[in-house]
Amino acid sequence: MTFLAVALPLVFLCYRSGLAPMRRLLQRPPAEGRATASPPGERLPRESLPGEGPVQEGSSQEGLVPVGTAQDGSPQEGVAARRVEWPSVADWLLAAASLAVLVYPLLDLDGFRDRGSGAALSDLDIAAGLLLTALLLEAVRRTVGWALAIICAIFLLYAYFGAYLPIDWTIGHRGFDLGQIVSQLYTGTEGFFGVPMQVAASYIILFTIYGAVLDYSGASRFFIDLSFAAFRKSRAAPGRTVTLAGFLLGTVSGSGVATTVSLGSVAWPVLRRAGYPREPAGGILAAGGIGAILSPPTLGAAAFIIAEYLRVGYLEVLLYATIPTLLYYLGIFLAIEIDSRRFGTHAVQVDAPRAGRLLLRFGYHFSSLILIIVLMAMERSAFQAVVIATAVAFALSFLDPERRMGPRSVGQALAKGTLEVLPVTAVCAAAGIIVGVITQTGLGLNLSAIIVDAAAGNLILTTLMAAIAVMLLGLAVPVTASFIIAAVIIGPALTTLGVTPAEAYMFVFYYAVLSEVSPPTALSAVAAAAITGGNTYKTMMMTWRYTLPAFLVPFAFVLTPNGQALLGQGPIGTVLLMTAVSALAVAALAMATGGLSGLPERVLAAVAAVLLLFLEPVPIGSGLAVLAVAAAVHLVRRRREDPA
Repeated sequence: MTFLAVALPLVFLCYRSGLAPMRRLLQRPPAEGRATASPPGERLPRESLPGEGPVQEGSSQEGLVPVGTAQDGSPQEGVAARRVEWPSVADWLLAAASLAVLVYPLLDLDGFRDRGSGAALSDLDIAAGLLLTALLLEAVRRTVGWALAIICAIFLLYAYFGAYLPIDWTIGHRGFDLGQIVSQLYTGTEGFFGVPMQVAASYIILFTIYGAVLDYSGASRFFIDLSFAAFRKSRAAPGRTVTLAGFLLGTVSGSGVATTVSLGSVAWPVLRRAGYPREPAGGILAAGGIGAILSPPTLGAAAFIIAEYLRVGYLEVLLYATIPTLLYYLGIFLAIEIDSRRFGTHAVQVDAPRAGRLLLRFGYHFSSLILIIVLMAMERSAFQAVVIATAVAFALSFLDPERRMGPRSVGQALAKGTLEVLPVTAVCAAAGIIVGVITQTGLGLNLSAIIVDAAAGNLILTTLMAAIAVMLLGLAVPVTASFIIAAVIIGPALTTLGVTPAEAYMFVFYYAVLSEVSPPTALSAVAAAAITGGNTYKTMMMTWRYTLPAFLVPFAFVLTPNGQALLGQGPIGTVLLMTAVSALAVAALAMATGGLSGLPERVLAAVAAVLLLFLEPVPIGSGLAVLAVAAAVHLVRRRREDPA
């Protein structure tokens, strides 16, 4: 409650009330070697590559500044100057109101809890709860758009008017008055202040500040330079470089779209010089960026919520995600290798220091990331681990004279981390509305029963319907919100049919994240297309192709008994064997979608991939046989085409 009392007023002061929901008061200016992402259809101001000169004034190391201005107030070169929008009187009033309704319960917290747990709420309690509900809906509208606000409003109407639904409808209920709804949301532990908000206040804010400190200490620049230095000579090197850079940069940004935008203006000129068409280049950018949310050591905000729901340590959730991450990036690298041959790409000479030299000079940037894992392995809490890692990252910044974090940089890093957590906070609080209503009305169990009945109790059909439902939900709301909603509705449908909670939540998590690369919205792909100037729909389809293993592997650990091995569960021998089989399945998928083989081989490879992902002895044997036939057919065809 105290955390929300600080964050919610800041939302109204930092986000304008205009129709464009993401118009922020402050925006991070372009870092060295990359320009601010332009709106769709607008040409990028310039092309830059790693290793271009010293840090310029107004770069990310100088901190947050009003959009379109340098630190001295002059317009930035190549960036259209925009009018700085300061909070209006209405914004200040909304901020004051949100502070009042959140401080009010703290004045007599024990009495407030007693009234909510049994005695009737006072009229003032109900009025404060309704006002907070309205303020949260407006905060969500400002930060992430209308869709989630409308969905929350529909759930509130459902709670109030549910008694008027036909009596034979499964989702009907007895209805609740305003006092009961406010009691559930405002005073209970499953509403505004439930698990999502607890996670935001305990972990997410700390990790966003940690990411900001990493950024200001020079880690982002180091990760990009290292990626460009790691792959230099082969024709597939540019694509692999961008993928690696997206993974490393995503550990700092924590957002697929942000990673795509940050990396795009640096990477697109390199991909273009290598010979990549616009759409495949955009697909590589989007796939590399979104992979960071699926990958240790940071994952996305939903990973912390998984840990709370399952009552396990965050380190265990990282373990769940390790093998799927390896398979995800294996699929991307194989697709890039195939595309490098299909498009006739070539190596690009980039002015960047050698990898060994970079690691010797700046490799210390990895230490805080490794420290988080080590501390959690030593059974320190995620809270303690990230606080210590943040302090270490700050201290290590003094090893680079150009990146030393003085008082001003520390303040700017704290401001950046705080600004980045505001949308997540609003989403977590608003998601509490949905979770609270679902719990109060029993809607979650009813919808789970509907899903299971519609699939006739068949696990395969239930899983397929669940995947479609999560992706559709993710088209309208952010990843964190779609995961929370799906977890309380779809999670029980899967566990009812024997899926373990870990497998069910990870399945929902993956499909919630993949909604950012799923047509027709695919925010990461849209951002990549805006940078490359490619066709948006074709970029989406290329992104979908690069990320295909991530769409299929979750089915493996839900549908098969050995699937839990892909989450690192079970004997080490089984884990290694199932990982190897899944890697073959990913290779078969790359062959099926790559375009270098003929149609018969590609069909056979697709069949082999599906069989292998069943992870059972008979399907594995059949899959290996089909894959061998596909390889033989391909070799025969190649010999006929090229007798020499």
